[in-house]
Parts: sequence; C-alpha cells; structure tokens
Amino acid sequence: MKISVFGLGYVGCVSAACFAEMGHEVLGVDINNNKVNMINNGQSPIIENGLEELILQQTHAGRLHATTDAMKAALQSDLIFICVGTPSNGNGSLHLGYVDRVCGEIGNALRTTDRPITIALRSTALPGVAEEVAIPRLEASSGKRLGEGFGFALNPEFLREGTSLYDFYHPPKTIIGVFDKASADLLASLYAELPAPLFRLQPGEAAMIKYADNSFHAVKVAFANEIGRLCKNFHVDSRVVMDVFIKDVKLNLSPYYLKPGFAFGGSCLPKDLRALAHHARQSDVSVPLLEAAMDSNAEHIRYALQMVRANGRKRIGVLGLSFKHGTDDLRESPVVTLVEQLLGKGYDVRIFDRNVSLARLMGANKEYIEREVPHIARLMCGSLEELLKHADIVVIGNSAEEHEAVLGDLRNGHKIIDLSGLKNGERVNVKEVNYEGICW
Repeated sequence: MKISVFGLGYVGCVSAACFAEMGHEVLGVDINNNKVNMINNGQSPIIENGLEELILQQTHAGRLHATTDAMKAALQSDLIFICVGTPSNGNGSLHLGYVDRVCGEIGNALRTTDRPITIALRSTALPGVAEEVAIPRLEASSGKRLGEGFGFALNPEFLREGTSLYDFYHPPKTIIGVFDKASADLLASLYAELPAPLFRLQPGEAAMIKYADNSFHAVKVAFANEIGRLCKNFHVDSRVVMDVFIKDVKLNLSPYYLKPGFAFGGSCLPKDLRALAHHARQSDVSVPLLEAAMDSNAEHIRYALQMVRANGRKRIGVLGLSFKHGTDDLRESPVVTLVEQLLGKGYDVRIFDRNVSLARLMGANKEYIEREVPHIARLMCGSLEELLKHADIVVIGNSAEEHEAVLGDLRNGHKIIDLSGLKNGERVNVKEVNYEGICW
C-alpha cells in the first residue's frame, strides 16, 4: 500500500520505518524541516535502538521518504496514520490542537479527490476525541461524510521507548476501533503477519484500552516505589521483597513495572493519568487511586531530593537526564524535575547523558528543555570523567551501562545515590563503595 504517517515523533518515526520494512511505500509528514531532512538523508530524528539503521536501509531501498507537504502526502495515500502529539494542557486535559490541524490538512486534500482514503488515528486520545474532534474536522474540511468520502479507524499503539522496534513486530495485541468495516479490514490486512491477537472494538473501547494499560503501569510503578520506601525504613531490601512478590504470576500479573526505582515519567504515563483524572473530575467520578499515583510519584522525587540534601554537599553530578536509558526523550523526565529542584535549592549541578546531544534536540524535546531547564547547556558535561571531577555526589538517573564505571574503575570516594537500580539489581558492596539506592 501507499501509506503516509503524519507526525514524525517516536510513534511516527518507528511506524513509518517499520511499515516501509514490511514492503509498503511510506511518506512521513512533519512541519519540522530538520526531521524531514534527517529522514531523507537516512538519519533518525530520535534516539532509538536500531531505528537509524532501519531508516537508512529503507530510504536507500526507496520505500521511505519524508515531506512537509501535507497535501501531496494525503493525495497519494491509500492509508493515512495520524501520529501527532497529544500533550497535556496546564489543567491536565489533552491538547488536541495538533490532531485538529492535521485533520484539517487531510480534509483539504480529500476535498480535491474522489479516491477512497482511510485515516487511522494512532495518537493516544480519550474516548470521544475521534467522534468530537477528528471526524468533524475531517468532514468540515473535506465537505464529505465518514463512510462515503473517506474511511476512519482507531489504531492505538503499544510501543515502549527503547524497545519500540521489537514491540512493533511483537505487540501484546492489535487494537482496531471500528467506524466502518472497510477501514477495519484494511488495517487488519496490514497487521495480518504480526504474532498478536487482533481485536476489533467499538471506538470508545479501543481508545480506552491504551489508558487502562498506561494507568495500570503507572499504578504499578508507584506501588513498587512506596513499598521500596517502606522497606528501606525497616532496613529491608525491597528488591528481595519484590523479587519474591512478582513470582506470583497467577495473582500479581506482570513483573515489568514492579521494580522499585525512580519515579515514572516520559510522554505517556503522566499525560494519560492526568487526562483520565481531569475527565473524571468533570464527570464527578471519583478516582482517588489514579490521582494518588501522581501524588506518590511527586513524593518519590521529593524523597530523592531529601537523600541528596541529607549529605550536606553542594556539588552534584547527574548521570542520565532522559527518563529512560537508551532514549533521548526528556519530556516529563523525573530526573529533569529533580535537577530543577536541586538548582532551586542552590546546588551546583552538572549533567552527563550521551544520548542527550543539544545539537539533536528538536520539537517537543527542545521546547520542554527550554521551558524547564533553560540553562541546560551550561550544565552538560562532555564526558563522564569531566562530571566526576566536578561532583562530590553522583546521582545515577538512569541505568545506562556506562554509568557502572562509577561503581568500579572510576570510583574515587564519591557519594553515589542510585535512582535507577544500576547493574540490574545486583548487590553493591557498600564497604567498597559509598553507595545508597533510593529504595534499597
């Protein structure tokens, strides 16, 4: 098929490259010229394991291109994926401006053609957004009605940053929110080779699946971290407790998020929790656990700040700024929040994260850093050694393998505060290293 992908963030870049590898002709669309040029030059605009090699392979094969011309992309497509961001507004509600704008652009193209085109909303959005925002905008801009001039479906993604290529080809499930049978059949044929159960659902159910998933993941993280703080207070190793806890696969479900560590962050869990909580407040539906998960998460960051302040030293080195190792995504990274709080308390902070290169920061990432830590350039170090020369306390923000050097070859008396569970939970000899974990 001829496929266009509107929005070249994490979901859009990965989806476009993988659809191309499946043999389809794919055109990525974005308003950011830098992203478009990078893809056309065989480069990845984001840090994601294996993605740059895949983009290079597919651009050389002639199956993957990118453009800023929305009209051109829409008119040559059989299937259009909307993968633009749906970030949080200040009150926690979803910002749907990008979805509305893209639907307007696609609708303008539909007005000029009689070719049947299917649009799939892959962006994470609450139940009702398709019916109240996306489809009305498409109809108003095109002058056509859903099912007559175009098809529409929901197709939420389940990609984890850092493992998204694997997740694309090995999804836990494939969800299609059905508005018309022809569009659902088209998407089902697209994913027919993937080893996952496929569910055709009502649109509201399809949209809610992603929120149910991410809310539960967020609750699991907060639960494990609260248990971790309690265990530490009792001088109990929370990792042993939770290692045994997760062995009960009959009742305790998945072990993936049930590992004590630092706060959750990124572009999904906080945003989706806020959206549900905001909608619940508007509807007078009480969801105290979901709201408490955000409070618990904020408390976990405050607890990390207390751990640093308890040492009485002012020169702090932070290893890993992104919310998760193997990615450059800084949006809602709890480590960024911690750095903000340290700076506000007068600490002298330096940061090292190999994946966060200021020259590559763009789009939502660039806007986030300029808003949250505008003087980030002054804080970044070019090497791990440079950071260690500055710091008395080293805070390990994520579990990149290179950070293990501070526990081995490069240890020299620093106080080490581990927020990440470095070395995959292996025990550290505290007699040899001045080491403290956030929950152990």
